Amino acid sequence: MQEYTLSDGKHVLKVDPDLAPLPVHLSALGMTGRTAYFGLLEVGQLKPGDVVVVSAAAGAVGSVVGQIARIKGCRAVGIAGGAEKCRYIVDERGFDAAIDYKTQDVRAALKEHCPKGIDVYFDNVGGHILEAALARLARGARIVICGAISQYNVTGPPKGPSNYMALLVHRASMKGFLAGDYAARDDEATQALAAWRTSGTLRSREHIVEGLETFPDTLIKLFTGDHLGKLIIKVADE
Repeated sequence: MQEYTLSDGKHVLKVDPDLAPLPVHLSALGMTGRTAYFGLLEVGQLKPGDVVVVSAAAGAVGSVVGQIARIKGCRAVGIAGGAEKCRYIVDERGFDAAIDYKTQDVRAALKEHCPKGIDVYFDNVGGHILEAALARLARGARIVICGAISQYNVTGPPKGPSNYMALLVHRASMKGFLAGDYAARDDEATQALAAWRTSGTLRSREHIVEGLETFPDTLIKLFTGDHLGKLIIKVADE
């Protein structure tokens, strides 16, 4: 982590501060928003009427995924940890339903909220949550692998889905991606996200911590879930 860097201009994006406050350009209008946009619409091949389930739904990417799903006329079900986060994604982000993986049986809850199966599962966590989603797929489902935060710090071999044969049974597909795969289309995503934000159909929350010296403790918040929305460190005043 550093306060300053040198660049020849490559891989640097100019932002319009009149379009949104600068932190939002690191959130809904930045890589976070583009990850949700391309992951859901391109990799997930979203169609109107789809049932979309997203893990880590109260996080920066997950909350945008659910909102885009609703904008596109789909049902959005979010999986999050704790009553506060579940309330947040339903009451403040417009999800149709929330599942608290800390207190609920995820498989049973998915059966309740997705009686006809999951058309698009947007995965940010991996592990047993991914397995639960694979057990509830609709025919032709698309699984978008964005991340696997539950597995990043395991001390043994990562836990993969033991029920991967569900992909065969349901003629489903599972694909991983990075937002940078679509870098040539960044402007398209930014314009779409900005238009939705202006119309009020897309909202974001930024959890800002002040001071570069807080980096170690702030980074840990990603793994403990002790934040809502996009986690950002403020290095200095604008």
